Amino acid sequence: MTLLSGPGFGRSMAYLLVRTKVKDVAKWKALFDQHGEARRQNGSKGGYFFRNVSNPNETIFLLEWDNLQNAQRFAASDGAKAVLVSAGLTDQPDVFFLDAVGRPTC
Repeated sequence: MTLLSGPGFGRSMAYLLVRTKVKDVAKWKALFDQHGEARRQNGSKGGYFFRNVSNPNETIFLLEWDNLQNAQRFAASDGAKAVLVSAGLTDQPDVFFLDAVGRPTC
């Protein structure tokens, strides 16, 4: 198996990873969940919402998208920006657009 091969590879999927800190994780998670349909309509295939065990107000979400252009367009949209502002951010989000190049088996 090469770095760019394995189950599920060879398809055109992109990922959006965002790390940020918020005042109130419960409020942020509720806003995030309410915005799910807008993400789906723009190409999101779902993903994961994490919180840092050492710092519970730091969150990370990783979302799979149908393509990179839709992920970038959505992240730059006024709606996505408004949700982040409403979340009560306490720092500047780190935003990454990712392409999977391999998946460890364990």
